[in-house]
Amino acid sequence: MSDASLGSALRGAVDLSSLRNHPAQPAPGGAAPSGSAPDVVMEANDASFGQVMELSRQIPVVVDLFSARFEQSAQLSPVIEKVVRELAGRVLLAKVDVDQSPQIVQAFQVQSMPSVVALIGGRPVPMFNSVVDEEQARGVFAQLLELAAQQGVTGSLDGAAEAGEEPQLPPLHQEAFDAIERGDNAAAIVAYEKALAENPRDEQAAAGLAQVKLLERISGVDLQQARQAAAANPKGLDEQFLVADLDIAGGHVDDAFDRLLDLFLDTGRDAAVKDRLIELFGLIGQTDPRVIAARTRLTNLLF
Repeated sequence: MSDASLGSALRGAVDLSSLRNHPAQPAPGGAAPSGSAPDVVMEANDASFGQVMELSRQIPVVVDLFSARFEQSAQLSPVIEKVVRELAGRVLLAKVDVDQSPQIVQAFQVQSMPSVVALIGGRPVPMFNSVVDEEQARGVFAQLLELAAQQGVTGSLDGAAEAGEEPQLPPLHQEAFDAIERGDNAAAIVAYEKALAENPRDEQAAAGLAQVKLLERISGVDLQQARQAAAANPKGLDEQFLVADLDIAGGHVDDAFDRLLDLFLDTGRDAAVKDRLIELFGLIGQTDPRVIAARTRLTNLLF
């Protein structure tokens, strides 16, 4: 596998922000008239999903990954849409036809239908993988809004920018993004580090920094050779770290965490392994179920 395809896989598995400059898909029925709020339901696909990712930094976005080929999708989608409309702009619904959006399917690792995932600050939060009634759905949406509030994502579509207008990134985040787009990872790292120096609690900058550093580490790496080297040296930090990076890039997050947790135990709880795990936790997102499970296991190993 080439480093180019690894970079593509990483962006799909971890962060779709590389799509943010693609043209937005209009909401059903066309764009909202000038001066009116955009619809709370929009259609999205591989080309337009960047707008969805950026909106999720201001307002919780629920992504309904549906397919006309599955009856359960047809049953769940109207329930989700009804509850979203009841919330009157506090949540945006993005409807994605999985049969027309293979990149999004890969990014969310969709394995069964129906599949509904929320995005808060660009990070996925699982919601539904089976049909629920309206009362059950309202309960889950209430939890989603509570989680979004904890993360500071409390925007509303009331008075929001007109449909098609993208939110602006903070200056240093934009600087980092522009650097990534032109392939200058070193400049992106500098920009994210400046953002963290200004605000050490900037989780988006921390996640971006971790992502770019990972891209740098796997650049030009031969996947087969890396795995052979790791197999030959089971306790080698460099070898195991590299394969864990490759697993993250390929979307095999659980495999990466399991590898490093086993390494942490096998090396007598080496602090460098713990630090790399914490860095990757920030990259994937602290609310991701895989991170929660791995962090629990790490805590048990520490104490």
